[in-house]
Amino acid sequence: MAVAGGASSVWKAVAAKTAIISGGILALGYAAYKNQDALTEASFEVASASGPLIRLLDPETAHNLGIWFFKYGLAPIETRPDPPSLRTKVWGRDFTNPLGLAAGFDKNAECPETMLNMGFGFVEVGTITPQGQPGNPKPRMFRLADLGGVINRYGFNNEGADAAEARLAAVSELRRHSAFVNSVGPDDARLWINIGKNKTTEDAAADYCIGVEKLAKYADALVVNVSSPNTPGLRTLQDKKPLQDLIRRVKATRDSLQWGPRGPPPVLVKVAPDLVDDDKRNVASVLLAEGVDGLVVSNTTIERPPDVAAHQHGKEAGGLSGKPLFAMSTKVLGEMYQLTQGKIPLVGVGGVSSGADAYAKIRAGASLVELYTALAYEGPVLVPRIKRELAECLERDGFAAVGDAVGADFPAIKPSSGAPPTAGRTWFGRASAR
Repeated sequence: MAVAGGASSVWKAVAAKTAIISGGILALGYAAYKNQDALTEASFEVASASGPLIRLLDPETAHNLGIWFFKYGLAPIETRPDPPSLRTKVWGRDFTNPLGLAAGFDKNAECPETMLNMGFGFVEVGTITPQGQPGNPKPRMFRLADLGGVINRYGFNNEGADAAEARLAAVSELRRHSAFVNSVGPDDARLWINIGKNKTTEDAAADYCIGVEKLAKYADALVVNVSSPNTPGLRTLQDKKPLQDLIRRVKATRDSLQWGPRGPPPVLVKVAPDLVDDDKRNVASVLLAEGVDGLVVSNTTIERPPDVAAHQHGKEAGGLSGKPLFAMSTKVLGEMYQLTQGKIPLVGVGGVSSGADAYAKIRAGASLVELYTALAYEGPVLVPRIKRELAECLERDGFAAVGDAVGADFPAIKPSSGAPPTAGRTWFGRASAR
């Protein structure tokens, strides 16, 4: 009874704080006509104010509560244009800023438009598997708050491709009839879909191909996740032969579909930070040989740095994300940039919590950057803050645009922004949902 009563008290406190925040948002709305930019900034601050209280809940409940709020549009809307220096072009497609939301936050594509309206340059939903599955037993997510990290062993819990397809069809209809309501710029390459395999599937590539068949028509980019540590055997798909076979089948499935003049979505592969040197070389050679459009570096790690190992949750099984992952993932990012010789665009993810972090990823070779864990700790206010800080870093070092800074730590390598993907079958109209 004491536990139930304590949980009830927490929920009451959350409800009370939510009511106060809602009232604050209404009060801010009254002054909107006086100073729109100040109002927008204040709305982000107010929306982030409940963070400490929300974190009184267990991590997974807090995550689900956040998704519920965002699903119904209860989030700040970015109305201010991004700094011009943040504009970039990858695969021939425009991004008004290079900051994306990583997969794992919106697993079931419940709130992509809300997150885009928050000011992200792009949002990656998923991981989505062909069939819904519950994932691993709870508890399966653990905060390392004093370290800015999280350990999770979710195990690709999601509602499956059919449920995601229904939601994405609704989002696609919205996109056809109106732009997203924020003012950051054109809706060009902003909705990414991360696909994976079901836990018990023997033919892994078949599952990925199902994901392509069902979801590619809604995607501005497809991310093939072969690196989660929480699905048994998944990381073996990073081995040379399995990876080669998987990429060929995924690309063949994508190219068999009909696409409008804009062409098919680029295919990216997401890899682990735990690869040994030979594996990194093999991955790079396969990606280049098979014409993969991009590489996401990196997923969570099974490594435990000393400060993490000493933490009360440090010995929990699962993938480590957040600040403790930053140095490791950035090092691997730079290595993969050198191994691919800048010939394919890289997406840097892992421990980004500031503009300086995003800038470090870009200098190490990332054309685009993603975050997730820091958002859970700091709230929506983090998004405009990182963009502002990143623009300041670029200006400080004399870079006029993001693209000029890509791979700056390796000046001998000339980075590529990636060619627009092409497919064998093209029809001159709108592809069914794109």
